[in-house]
Amino acid sequence: MKIITIIGARPQIIKSSALSRAIRDCFSDKIEEIIVHTGQHYDNNMSEVFFEQLSIPKPKYNLGVGSASHGAQTAKMIEKIEEILVQEKPNALVIYGDTNSTLAAAIAASKIHVPIVHIEAGLRSFNKSMPEEINRIMTDHVSTLLFSPTISGVNNLKNEGFDLRLSDNPTIDRPNVYHCGDIMYDNTIHFSSLIAGNSTENTSEYYNKYGKGFILCTIHRNANTDDAKRMNDIFSAILKISQSERVILPLHPRTKKMLSSQLDKDIYESIMVSKSIEIIDPVSFLDMIYLESASKLILTDSGGVQKEAYFLEKPCVILRPETEWVEIVENGSAKLVDANYDKIIQEVNSFLSNPPKNYPKIFGDAKASQFICEQMIKYL
Repeated sequence: MKIITIIGARPQIIKSSALSRAIRDCFSDKIEEIIVHTGQHYDNNMSEVFFEQLSIPKPKYNLGVGSASHGAQTAKMIEKIEEILVQEKPNALVIYGDTNSTLAAAIAASKIHVPIVHIEAGLRSFNKSMPEEINRIMTDHVSTLLFSPTISGVNNLKNEGFDLRLSDNPTIDRPNVYHCGDIMYDNTIHFSSLIAGNSTENTSEYYNKYGKGFILCTIHRNANTDDAKRMNDIFSAILKISQSERVILPLHPRTKKMLSSQLDKDIYESIMVSKSIEIIDPVSFLDMIYLESASKLILTDSGGVQKEAYFLEKPCVILRPETEWVEIVENGSAKLVDANYDKIIQEVNSFLSNPPKNYPKIFGDAKASQFICEQMIKYL
């Protein structure tokens, strides 16, 4: 069978490596995979280097869409993806998560009746002001095979009217829903032994400089970066925390650009001159795992980083009012603080003084990608 995999953002590139690896190692005689890179992320450290480090097959197509408004970006991708689908005539389209690349591919494929396989289906924040929430809901409702990493994701689909009984002939009108575990857990297990040997010189330098005594922080969501009050509250808290802790901040290019325009002058200048806050460029997946492993706490608004913190048994303080990964909050290994200055400091200090010790295996058996391949072969 021929599948087309759509990727465009950093997390999708990383996730796709698990499926590509399973195809290469176990299903190369049964599945032909064609990768299409939309170009939604175009920074080298956030895109190209991942293909090299994670041994992902080079994309056959790169749409070069780049950054634009939601409507313009999605429209460009729909047009170009449809052309590829018509030309390649795949048995199925594989998409990940909740980006504009995901939505565009779902719209293009569903209109011309190409079955859609949605990996990370069923996740919900229950906050439709998030573009990602719109993307994931609409994608789920035009998919034929839906693979959820968690039980809560399956229950969300059930509550939206999906029939959880497996069909012998799944379709867009009667899709199959699976609880398969998390392919990012597959990746963490696979790559953990490679981290030290593959880290770049820069990341090794950070590790040697800070040892294991720092807080790792990432901020990139529009809800935070585009709101001056939220940015000021978050970075005021980071400044306070940095009085007693070292903080490493790998910043998305867009976030770095927003600092000077969104932060109050005194906060911005304090961040820039701080000797205990290190702002660095985005790092590759292996280097990020390396930094996460060396940290003692992670402060983030990233869904992927939340899970990586859990996989690596690090406490996580989440800079959002809600999370799709409710299990890690229920487990007590993560705390939701939104952009609340007092809550950020309170929960960081609480975790540092009393870190969680219980990390049950709630994200599967590290064989989700193999299971997904088996179901595609069986039903598509």
